[in-house]
Amino acid sequence: MFLCLKICITLHPIMTTSLQALQQQRLLLQMEYAAEKDAFRKQTEEMGLMRKVKRGDAWYPLKMGKSYYNSLNQLVVEVFRQGDDEIEHNFEFGRPVCFFRVDSGRSGMSGKSGEAIRYFNFTGTVSYVDGDRMVVAVPDNGQLIDVQGAENVGIQLFFDETSYKMMFEALDRVMRAKGRLGYLRDLFYTPSISPSQGENRGGRMKAETFSFAPMHFSYLNRTQEDAVNKVLQAKDVAIVHGPPGTGKTTTLVEAIYETLRRENQVLVCAQSNMAVDWISEKLVDRGINVLRIGNPTRVNDKMLSFTYERRFEAHPDYELLWAIRKAIRDLRAHRKRGDDKYHQKLERLKERAVELEIRINAQLFGEARVIASTLVGSANRLLEGQKFGTLFIDEAAQALEAACWIPIRRVSRVIFAGDHCQLPPTVKSFAAMKAGLGKTLMERIVDNHPETVTLLKMQYRMNEEIMRFSSDWFYGNQVESAPEVKYRSILDLDIPMSWIDTSEFRGERLEVRGERIPQAEDLPQYISLTSHLSPLTSFSEEFVGESFGRINKAEAELTLLVLEQYFQKIGKQRILDERLDVGVISPYRAQVQYLRRLLKKKEFFKPYRSLISVNTVDGFQGQERDIILISLVRANDEGQIGFLRDLRRMNVAITRARMKLIILGDASTMTRHPFYKRLYDYIEAL
Repeated sequence: MFLCLKICITLHPIMTTSLQALQQQRLLLQMEYAAEKDAFRKQTEEMGLMRKVKRGDAWYPLKMGKSYYNSLNQLVVEVFRQGDDEIEHNFEFGRPVCFFRVDSGRSGMSGKSGEAIRYFNFTGTVSYVDGDRMVVAVPDNGQLIDVQGAENVGIQLFFDETSYKMMFEALDRVMRAKGRLGYLRDLFYTPSISPSQGENRGGRMKAETFSFAPMHFSYLNRTQEDAVNKVLQAKDVAIVHGPPGTGKTTTLVEAIYETLRRENQVLVCAQSNMAVDWISEKLVDRGINVLRIGNPTRVNDKMLSFTYERRFEAHPDYELLWAIRKAIRDLRAHRKRGDDKYHQKLERLKERAVELEIRINAQLFGEARVIASTLVGSANRLLEGQKFGTLFIDEAAQALEAACWIPIRRVSRVIFAGDHCQLPPTVKSFAAMKAGLGKTLMERIVDNHPETVTLLKMQYRMNEEIMRFSSDWFYGNQVESAPEVKYRSILDLDIPMSWIDTSEFRGERLEVRGERIPQAEDLPQYISLTSHLSPLTSFSEEFVGESFGRINKAEAELTLLVLEQYFQKIGKQRILDERLDVGVISPYRAQVQYLRRLLKKKEFFKPYRSLISVNTVDGFQGQERDIILISLVRANDEGQIGFLRDLRRMNVAITRARMKLIILGDASTMTRHPFYKRLYDYIEAL
């Protein structure tokens, strides 16, 4: 490694810089790989089964369904969850899984997993999940019979070795690259010249552009129009920076549509299946032929209609291909001793099957204008040898740099869309995060080539007062509200933002910034806390383990009581008629699960269940609601707020609300951090 770097230094300073940076990325990714693998090992060996189930990482008990060969000629098996369907699980397309059984006569619920769980000696891959039904692709080697014949069977997520392998390979390939990929590598890692410097010199590189007159789009605002034009003019790279509610997806769809007037086909990727689904659906609505590699997270006819698997099954030649594949399986299963023509027959059938598969694929890929997949999914064998003019990466600020390089090798230029002031990539290793693994390729280009960035500045989601704090703190006060949403509210003279300070619940009063809560006898707005909360309630956080973080039961109860009171003020009929929707957010999984249980028990909310969703901050990324309540949970004498120091996560939380935002939290704990102090004071001044 050191020899390689020494040689590179003599070649070119730009190449040296980019190779050193990529080498560091690889080392940090290796740290992350080791940390995640170790965490998985500890979870498998030490964590109780019920804890895995509650985390959403396992289904138990499991009902086995039928097994069959799918259209991709994979052996798959259906499984059905029999446990608590209120628990949100983490299974999705492409994730590796393993089956296990719980030894008879032992519950496996309270002990360690190693004491009661026995794992089957193979892994599978999630094909798709629909509610409590999952289809898993498994090896076609006879081992599935052992699972189908066993009792007390479960399934859990397995360590994702494949994704890491793809990322390591991508980094290695980029470090070796010449030609276009090598050029993009050096460009992304090298700052551009400043306008005063004139021509390129001194080891600097500037992103190249085409020169043509900008286009006008009557249905886009000025900054959206600028962003589309910058995408069209970019030879190398462009970035669409979309703060909350600014129409990033609308802009990106238009940029893709206009690019397809110049190019026959483009590649569209995102970090998560959900993000790929979202952009694919919007492109289909725009009339674009999308071919989705992989299955969607929401399994319905509309989403499935543009998947590769569904299109493959619908092809006129598929029936013949299926018959040939069945004949191959039958021939192998019933091979007769002394059959001299066995190999000849088998090879002939296989050749015919391959020929048909190539023909079907050629037609499907030939017709599609957009190929859509996750970043890791772009390494699928179906895309082997494919090249594209342009790659669009949506939600690029949530993707590890190594993952972005996987599809970049197939393209000439890259368009990033996202917001590095919102959710960052998930990094498990604290050391790797501190050393820079969390810095994304999009952020790197924003720093090195600010001329490629267009900030979308008009937001269409929030009341002006909800939006203003985020705009000031994160976006240099550049984001403005569209006139039609500036004063939107649910109730007349309603204050759009409130902070209910639980630290002041010590006696007779509870203070809400912007409003003062009196006692029950003259209570026009909220609730008599002393008469509604559980008698033993304490507004203190509790630690419930590394996986779930912390919980504040009193704050959870108060959250739903505040929502109940607000609903009473609006009126049942209006809520149902106008379908006013609500999001209840907490940064901690334990608090989310507790809130869901409380919500389920409360009779008052029964008519509104379909309108209320409870989730973590990450679960609400890209979503919006009329009313948002945030339970911050943290309440301690030391002022410790843990990962709430990651302000990008809080930016997501406070920008989900269209008309009403209510924050519940212990101000004496939270306001020791300057961000929360400023937020608290901002709300107080409304």
